[in-house]
Amino acid sequence: MKTETTIQGLSASLSPARAARKIIGFVPTMGNLHQGHLNLVREAKKLCDVVVVSIFVNPIQFGPNEDFDSYPRTLEQDQRLLAEVGCDIVFAPTVEQMYGNQSRLTNISVGGITNDLCGLQRPGHFDGVAVVVTKLFNMVQPKYAFFGEKDYQQLAVIRQFVRDLNIPLEVIGVSIARAEDGLALSSRNGYLSPEHRAIAPIIYQSLKAAATQLQAGEALADVLANLGQNLTEAGFEVDYVEARSPQLQKVQQFDQDVVLFVAAKLGATRLIDNLQVKHSA
Repeated sequence: MKTETTIQGLSASLSPARAARKIIGFVPTMGNLHQGHLNLVREAKKLCDVVVVSIFVNPIQFGPNEDFDSYPRTLEQDQRLLAEVGCDIVFAPTVEQMYGNQSRLTNISVGGITNDLCGLQRPGHFDGVAVVVTKLFNMVQPKYAFFGEKDYQQLAVIRQFVRDLNIPLEVIGVSIARAEDGLALSSRNGYLSPEHRAIAPIIYQSLKAAATQLQAGEALADVLANLGQNLTEAGFEVDYVEARSPQLQKVQQFDQDVVLFVAAKLGATRLIDNLQVKHSA
């Protein structure tokens, strides 16, 4: 496994694969890897000859009061984990390598689906994601790119701009990886105190209970209200509890497949999760 820190080095490492018309797969990450990230690499290995993983904590997707400076950076540990699952190239650029020293005058904004959920709570976040992911796509030029479904809204945003901008690759979503107690794996779980870590799985438990209630015929509005109340009573500070279509359109009743979304804080740690609920006609 190679580690490259410059765009030129990445291009040189990929040149033989491109010359041989090998299938390149790409997994963008911010590092501090867990099994969810490694599952993305495993899925990439099934389809691709060469797998590239980027490790880059992207400053322009963090708000002014968010955790950019404290976000865990664990490159050596990440490299060991990636080697174990067969990653071929790690791309770990600096901020200067990614953005240069000139002012950036170009932005990428995806309308509509970024206006609520995490987009409402984190203004500018998805613009920052869209810019960095587009830049990485241009650098790696993969055939397939792999993203986790825990960040469901992010996945929808990426699919949208790939389609809108005719970026020649296929975006593949991979199911949420969970701890044994159901908590969706996230690099930010490491911020949780032991007490909060014990409470955190209630998000998934509450989502599953909500799905059961929906499929038993309870009204969507009542189910969402109960879900929010359960989380508040358990000690969460709820940012939002919402239901959307799989394409992120608002829904008023459970008459189609829906996705239930939760964002909530335990202490200073913001957790997100979602659950897809099938509607049986």
